[in-house]
Amino acid sequence: MRDQPLSTLSAPAKAQLQIHFCVLLWGFTAILGKMISLPALPLVWWRMLIVVAVIALLPRVWRGMRAMSARLILSYAGIGVLVALHWLTFYGAIKLSNASVAATCIALATAFTALVEPKLARRRFSKRELALGLAVLPGVALVVGGVPEDFRTGIIVGAISALFVALFGSLNKRLVEHGDPLTVTGIELAAGTLALTVLSPLMPWLFPAFSGDLFRIPSGHDIVLIMTLSIVCTLLPFALSLVALRHMTAFGAQLAVNLEPVYAIVLAAILFGEQRELTPLFYVGVVIILAAVFAHPLLGDRNGRAQPEVLAVAEARNILD
Repeated sequence: MRDQPLSTLSAPAKAQLQIHFCVLLWGFTAILGKMISLPALPLVWWRMLIVVAVIALLPRVWRGMRAMSARLILSYAGIGVLVALHWLTFYGAIKLSNASVAATCIALATAFTALVEPKLARRRFSKRELALGLAVLPGVALVVGGVPEDFRTGIIVGAISALFVALFGSLNKRLVEHGDPLTVTGIELAAGTLALTVLSPLMPWLFPAFSGDLFRIPSGHDIVLIMTLSIVCTLLPFALSLVALRHMTAFGAQLAVNLEPVYAIVLAAILFGEQRELTPLFYVGVVIILAAVFAHPLLGDRNGRAQPEVLAVAEARNILD
C-alpha cells in the first residue's frame, strides 16, 4: 500500500503532523541558544524585540487591544514580565550548562504546574498531581549526579525557569478566554521586552553571567541565528499550532508537546555531541522525569477541546498561552 498523500489526510491526522513539526522547531530553540554567542540578556531582548516588531505590523493585534480593558492589558503585561524572566533563565541555563540540561529542567514545569496551578487558576488541588510532582524528584537527583559539577548552577537556573513557566502558564489559564491569542502574545512580549530594558543596568550586579549590552548590534552570524529563532522557531510554530489545535484534543496536544525536551536532547547529541559531557545517570534521570511528564495528560480529560494554555513546555507555552 502506497503512502497516503498529505492532501488526502484527515484534519486530525494533519493536525498531528503540524503539531509535531511545531514541537521540533521549539526543540531547536535550545540548540540556537547554544549557538548564539550573545549572553542570555541581549539574546532574549533581541528575540523578543523582533517578535514584537513583526506582531505590531498586524492590524488584528491592534483591534484586539482596543477590545480589552486597561486592567486586562495590565494583567497580561504583568504575565509578560514572568515570560521574559523565564526566557532569561532558560537561555541562562543553556549558557551555564548545555542545551540538554536546560531542556531537561524545563520538563519540570509540568510538576511545578501541578503544585501552583490550583492556587493561581482557582481550582481544586489534586492529590494525583501532587504525586506527579513528587515522582520527578528521583529523576532530578539522578540528573544532578549525572552532570559535571560546574553544570549544577545551570540546573538551579533551569529549575527556576521551569517555575516561571508554571507561574505564567497558570495565570494565563485564568485569562485565556479574555483575549485574542496573537494580541495577548504581543502584549506579553512587549511588556517583557520593556522589563528587560529596565532590568539591564542592574544585571551586572544581580546576575553578571547573564549581562550584556542590549544596544550593541550583534554580529552577522548572531543576527542570522536570532532572526531564525524569532521567525522560524517562534512566529511560524505559533501560527501553525493555532491551526493544528482546532483539530486536536487537549490530551493529544499535551502528549505531542511533551516531546520537546526529547527533540532538544537528541538534537544536542547529534549537533554538539553533548552526550560526551554527561553520564548515564543523567539519562536515567531524564527518563524518570519524562515518564512523570507524559503521565500528566492521563490525569486529565482525554477528550477535552485543545486550548493554547494546555501546552506545557517552555517554548510552546510562552508563545501560545
